[in-house]
Amino acid sequence: MAKMSVMDKLAILSDAAKYDASCASSGSTRRDSLKSGGIGSTEGSGICHAYAPDGRCISLLKILMTNFCIYDCVYCVNRSSSNVARARFTVEEVVSLTMSFYRRNYIEGLFLSSGIIRNSDHTMEEMVRIARKLRMEENFAGYIHLKTIPDASPKLVEEAGLFADRLSINIELPTDVALESFAPEKKPRDIRRSMGHLRLKIDEAKGEKGDRIKPPRFAPGGQSTQMIVGADGADDEAILTRSENLYGNYRLRRVYYSAFSPIPDSSSRLPLSKPPLMREHRLYQADWLMRFYGFERDEIVSGGEGGMLDLQIDPKLAWALKNRDRFPVDVNRAEREMLLRVPGLGTCSVDAIISSRRHRQLRLDDLARLSRSVAKFRPFVSALDWHPGGRLDDDKLRSRMTTSPLPRQLSLF
Repeated sequence: MAKMSVMDKLAILSDAAKYDASCASSGSTRRDSLKSGGIGSTEGSGICHAYAPDGRCISLLKILMTNFCIYDCVYCVNRSSSNVARARFTVEEVVSLTMSFYRRNYIEGLFLSSGIIRNSDHTMEEMVRIARKLRMEENFAGYIHLKTIPDASPKLVEEAGLFADRLSINIELPTDVALESFAPEKKPRDIRRSMGHLRLKIDEAKGEKGDRIKPPRFAPGGQSTQMIVGADGADDEAILTRSENLYGNYRLRRVYYSAFSPIPDSSSRLPLSKPPLMREHRLYQADWLMRFYGFERDEIVSGGEGGMLDLQIDPKLAWALKNRDRFPVDVNRAEREMLLRVPGLGTCSVDAIISSRRHRQLRLDDLARLSRSVAKFRPFVSALDWHPGGRLDDDKLRSRMTTSPLPRQLSLF
C-alpha cells in the first residue's frame, strides 16, 4: 500500500471534520503577536467560517487529527464499522499545516477534533502536544479550539485549557437514553463530569477583582458543546429543555445543533428528521430567543404543535401569531422586553428605537429606517401615524407572512 501524502490526508480529514459544528471563537481574549514577538493574532469577534461586519470571511483550519475510531456510535460517519477512507496526521504534520496555511493567509486559527485512537488519554495527549507545540515552539498566537475527550484524564484537559482559546465536549444526543442506545461506549455521567470540571477551571481562571496575582489563562473563550438533532425521537421541546439545562449548569458559550442525515454508505437504523436542516435552523433561532430576547422555553414551543417548532415560520413570528392579544405594541411607549417580542425587530433595532424616541415620537417611516423588516413588523406595531387596525385579526395574516414572491428575471432596460 502506497504511503499517503499530507495532502491526501488533508482531503480526508478536513471532509470528515465537517460534522463538527461547535467551532466558533467568539468570546476569546485578544492576543497580538506584535507585542509578544510571535506570529498570528486573535480577537474576540470570532473566526469560524464567519463574516465580519465589513464582509471579510474569517476562517480556520478545521480538521480531525484522525478519523480512525475505536467507538461504534451509530450516528457517526467515522464509527469503527463505517466503510470510509481512513487517515491519521502526526503531531508535526498538523503543526506544519497550520503554520503553512497561516503564512499564506488562508486561515487565522485551528479547530482540531479527533476520533479515539488506542484510548482517550492517548488521543487527548496527542491533541495537547499539537497545541503546546504551536504555542511554545512556533509562537503561534492565533485562535485554537480543541474538541476534548470526555473520559480523558482531567490533568490532560486542564493542560489543553492552558493552550486553547476554547474547549468543547460533545453532549452528543438530547437524552441519556438515546446516547446509551446509539453510543454505548460513551457514558453520560463522564460527559457531565468533564463539562462540570471545565466550568470550575474556567471560573477559577477568572479570579477575583482584588487579586494581585492573576490566575493562569485558561480557555478564555469558555466551553461549548454540540448536540445532534434528528437521530433519535426527541422532540424540539426536549432538545430546548436540555439546552436550557446545559446553559444553566455549565455556563456554556454556545450549544451547537447538528442536523442528522443518513450516511450514504451506512446501513444505519436511525430515522431521518425531515427536513433536517430547516429544523436545525429553527432550533438555533429558538436558542437565540431564550438567551437574548427573554423568551421562556414553553412560550417558544407553544408556537408550534406537539412539542415541535413550526418549520414554516420563525419561532418569534409563530409565538406572535398565537398571542395576537398582546399586540399591537406602541413603539413610543412599550418597554424593551415587549419590543423584543415584535417579529422583525432585533436587539439593535429595539435599542435604536428606545434611543430615538427620547427625542421625538416615532413614525412608521422612522421604524423603516431603523429596521429593514417593515413588512414583518408592520401588523404588530403602532406608531404616531400608524395603527394596524383589523390586520391583526385577519385569518389570512399567517399565509401573507409566509408567502414569498416567485423569482423573476429582472429587466435589463
